[in-house]
Amino acid sequence: MARASWTPARAISEMKRRSHRPERLSELIRQAVGAFLTGDVRDPRIGFVTVTGVDVSPDLSHANVRVSVMGSDEEKATSLEGLASAARFLRAQLSKELHLRTSPELHFHLDRGLEHAQHIDRVLKELKETDD
Repeated sequence: MARASWTPARAISEMKRRSHRPERLSELIRQAVGAFLTGDVRDPRIGFVTVTGVDVSPDLSHANVRVSVMGSDEEKATSLEGLASAARFLRAQLSKELHLRTSPELHFHLDRGLEHAQHIDRVLKELKETDD
């Protein structure tokens, strides 16, 4: 079986696949967005928000920011709306702070991992109480 010939597009694709830059950028964005949310964002809709993780696309054009929000479902939805409206501001701040020519477009998503863990913990405690 013949091997595919080298092409610039294939070389770039291979470099992007092997690059650790998206992972490094994810961590930098997580730290920077967390810092901005504690001080620079003044939107009253944004409640107590914690950035739990960031996934940057291989081409570095998009970043999915996972956040945990304390409060009711309505407060969580309101906080996500506030984050969505602050996304352009945060993107510009990231570009300045991290010295990026272009920073990824930010997409905020609710991370329900903590809620899920608390629910499992409650169920396990209830099971333990019924066994005793």
